[in-house]
Amino acid sequence: MNDTGSRSASSPRIIALANQKGGVGKTTTAINVAAALATSGLKVLLVDLDPQGNASTGLGVGYDARSSGTYAMLEDGARAAGVVQASAVPGLSLIAADTELAGAELELVMAEGREYRLREALAQIGSDYDVVLIDCPPSLGLLTLNALVAAQSVLVPLQCEFFALEGISQLVRTVNSVSKGLNPALRLDGIVLTMYDRRNNLSELVADDARSFFGDRVMETLIPRNIRISEAQSHGQPVMNYDQRSSGSHAYQALATELAQRLGLSSGHKGKARA
Repeated sequence: MNDTGSRSASSPRIIALANQKGGVGKTTTAINVAAALATSGLKVLLVDLDPQGNASTGLGVGYDARSSGTYAMLEDGARAAGVVQASAVPGLSLIAADTELAGAELELVMAEGREYRLREALAQIGSDYDVVLIDCPPSLGLLTLNALVAAQSVLVPLQCEFFALEGISQLVRTVNSVSKGLNPALRLDGIVLTMYDRRNNLSELVADDARSFFGDRVMETLIPRNIRISEAQSHGQPVMNYDQRSSGSHAYQALATELAQRLGLSSGHKGKARA
């Protein structure tokens, strides 16, 4: 089953959003980048692979509407197309985290081809989408491994706080290990600095450290601390739907533009923004 990881020209670009540290803005970034890419005219699928299910909640899909999702796809062999749900954002679809996903890590341990379950499931969607974003859990377990095996790109949200860079080297080693063995197509294509506060010298220090260590893999766009982003999630909306004029909305639209340009995706957004 350990193939080369190559994909046809008609396959979507699959991007895993990963960081084993929680509270870094990973799910927030997944929701808002997905929405911004869809708003630009791309067909986008967001896969909620985090048992907490926050990406599903953030798109307004409550627990009662998650009867079949990522668990059914990974464990029960459900077809990806059969568990996709529409979102309130035109062009953005979702595979929600169903309630049983919390037990998937243990159940997958003894499963045959356990690292390839998500790749095989997403291969069924063919050219239905331009981009697939996978919101990974805050760990480096089997669910995240499935995402890294299925993806071509990894986008790492990095919080502008003390200790933010600690532990990211472990994620980089994991990505390198997966690319050498299970998925040669995998690349760390971007690190996005989140919760940036220009009034705080620490934010600038973290940004400088990240750029000195990772170079141009750090995205130019900075995601600011912005109350509208948090408020939008509590209303089950991306921030650009909740308050299009907010700094958070402008930042995530700019990040989507930059990501699309880096990965050669066609996007209708213009320009970049810094916090």
